[in-house]
Parts: sequence; structure tokens; C-alpha cells
Amino acid sequence: MAFFVASRSLLRRSSRPYFSSRRWFSSGVDGIAAAGYNVAGGPSFMRGTVFWEPNRPLTIEEFHMPRPKSGEILIKTKACGVCHSDLHVLKGELPFSSPCVIGHEITGEVVEHGAHTDNGIIKRFPIGSHVVGAFIMPCGNCFQCVKGQEDLCDAFFAYNRAKGTLYDGETRLYLRSNGKPVYMYSMGGMAEYCVVPANGLALLPNSLPYTESAILGCAVFTAYGAMRHAADMRAGDSVAVIGVGGVGSSCLQIAKAFGASEIIAVDVQDDKLQNAKMLGATHTINGLKEDVVGKIKEITGRGVDVAVEALGKPLTFMQCAKSVRDGGKAVMIGLASTNAIGEVDITHLVRRQIKIIGSYGARARQDLPQVVKLAETGIFNLQNAVTRKCKFEEANNAFDDLNHGKIVGRAVVEIM
Repeated sequence: MAFFVASRSLLRRSSRPYFSSRRWFSSGVDGIAAAGYNVAGGPSFMRGTVFWEPNRPLTIEEFHMPRPKSGEILIKTKACGVCHSDLHVLKGELPFSSPCVIGHEITGEVVEHGAHTDNGIIKRFPIGSHVVGAFIMPCGNCFQCVKGQEDLCDAFFAYNRAKGTLYDGETRLYLRSNGKPVYMYSMGGMAEYCVVPANGLALLPNSLPYTESAILGCAVFTAYGAMRHAADMRAGDSVAVIGVGGVGSSCLQIAKAFGASEIIAVDVQDDKLQNAKMLGATHTINGLKEDVVGKIKEITGRGVDVAVEALGKPLTFMQCAKSVRDGGKAVMIGLASTNAIGEVDITHLVRRQIKIIGSYGARARQDLPQVVKLAETGIFNLQNAVTRKCKFEEANNAFDDLNHGKIVGRAVVEIM
């Protein structure tokens, strides 16, 4: 399945001169305002990957430099992870506004703050800072954010996930060719620059590399939220992870960091199971060769305290729910195709107090710094988690391989 086409004229850098001072401009195309600017000493245009519609190849297009607004920061993107969530969009399995720039798992350098941004944000993220971005970018002001549940941010779901915009209802991306708007999947990170609300960022220590650290904002962030909040995992708990790709393999490392007694990795590919052993799995199960539920109960004696489903498939949903002990927790983190239904034995659920919990991510302001610390101290091994690195123009191959199950852990596109 081919996703990506780079137009010849867009693979070369703009021949237009750079400007030594910021220049603001706007133009209208079909009544739609296109806005951009250029940072002192930097370019006035950038490249980004555009998804147009399912079964149509991605293209590399040129954009006006995206302009941050109050509370937002312009990032020079250094790396962007290749995630199944993007793939779901590319295949039309998750509807999203189009055209859009995909990519939601980024690291980069702060190059500009939006006008009227709070001085505290400017001090926390000065120009030149290394940062990592969370895919859930909380507004900080809605009902859910005020209650401390930033992973349920009303604005994020109402504007970004529903409309492909930031929280004023507008995108920050406009095509150079005609000024028309292009929508944003999270921050639209598969581009040379991106705009991120400051609440969705954390500082990245200089000791951590840009490329490998990109996965902190989604794969590790999602795993942390599942284990810390949804599962409320405790030291000594037994854990099973069904599906050990990028997010699932991060769950293995987080479970180990939190002191799990047994960590069971389940997949249908032996290479992924072999990699799972390096990341902390004490047992592995190939779902094509063994009865997953029966084997988990054989290993633990009664079922695991926590089971995590990281694929988003009806079969693995059911396996996850059946794999936990009485009173255990089944945590569902895998996104499914629209209208996919998971089945559960109602009487068993009621009598045995099985808890089925959905978990989409974590809480950026409190959790992303903790995730960074896990990587900084080496408790979370970034090098073992990232199994593929590729160039910006090679993103197509990465998504093709992800679609065909050829990426063992996580792939990252280097945009530097």
C-alpha cells in the first residue's frame, strides 16, 4: 500500500531569500485567509507531508511558515514518530479532516513564542530550548483540564480531533501555492516546523537525543497513562500486554519500571516477541500458536492483575477481558476502525468484578515531565524501543512497513 509521493518541485528548498526580520503577511484564496510569517534569520516557507484522502498518496508540499498565537510555541521539528494512529487516518479507518498534515509524536527546538504569550511560558521555554510534544495538547481551561483530567480535554477533542484545528477554531497551516488551509492532526508534526500549545510541551534535557526521544510524546506517554492512571498499577502486579508494537512495547518497559512481578507479552510475530524479552517481558505468547487466555492463566495460576490491549481488534479485546483475575483490570488502549465492537461476558464481568477501562493517553503537564525523567535516568530504554530511523523523504516506506507489520518497535522520521 503506497502512501507517499514527493513532488519534484517541492523537494528542493525555496529559492526565495531569507529575511533578517520578521515579516507578517496575509492573502486570501476563495475567501479563506492564509497567514504566515518568517522568524528572524530563518525561512519564510517550510515543507510538510499532506494527507488528502484515503488511498491517495501523501505528498510533500510547501507551506507558509506557521504562525503561533498566544500561549503557543513555534517548534523547529527535529524528529517525528511513525504511529498506528496516523496509519488509521491514512487508511480511512479513523475519519479526520482533510487535507491534513499527519504526525503527532515530535521533538524539536523552540524558535518563537506567539504574541501576548504569558511571560511564565516564555521563561519556561526560552528560544533554543529542546522540547518534546505530547499528542494530547490540553487547553488548560476547560471543565476536564480544571478537574485534572487533561487527557479528556474538551477543547482538544472538540477542535483538534473533531475539526483538525487549534482552539480558536483555526489551523496554523496554509499552502504556499494557493493559501488554502490544511488541517492539523495534533500539531501536524510531520513537517519542518509546527505550532504546539505550550501546555502540550515538556523540556527535553540535552542528554537525550532528538530522534529516539520523539516516541516519548505518544508511545511512552500513552503507555504511562495506561499503567499509572487507568490500571493504577502497583509493584508486584502481574501484567499481560496484548500487541507489542510501538505502544505495547512501551507498556512492557513501564510495567517493569513500576515493579511488575510477571510481564507477559502477546503477539503473533516472533521477532516482536523476541524484542519484548529485551524490554522486560518475563514470558511470551504467540497468539497464532497458543491459546492466549489459557496460557496466561497457566503462567499466573488465576489470570493477571492488569491486562492491556494495544491493537484495537475485537478478538484481542475479548482476550484482554478474559485474561484478568477476579477483580482485575482490563485496560484498552488500541484504537479500532470506526464502529468496531468488542464483546464481553456480562455475567462474568458482574460476578467477578472485572474492570474494563479505556485509556487514550496521559496528562501532559504532570505526566510528560515524568516520562522524560524515566528516559533521562535510563529506566526507560529509548535505544531499544526505536528500531527504525528514516529521512523525511522516506516516510512512505516507514508507513508501508508499519502497515505490513514489518516494524518491530517504533520507527522515527528525522526531519533535522
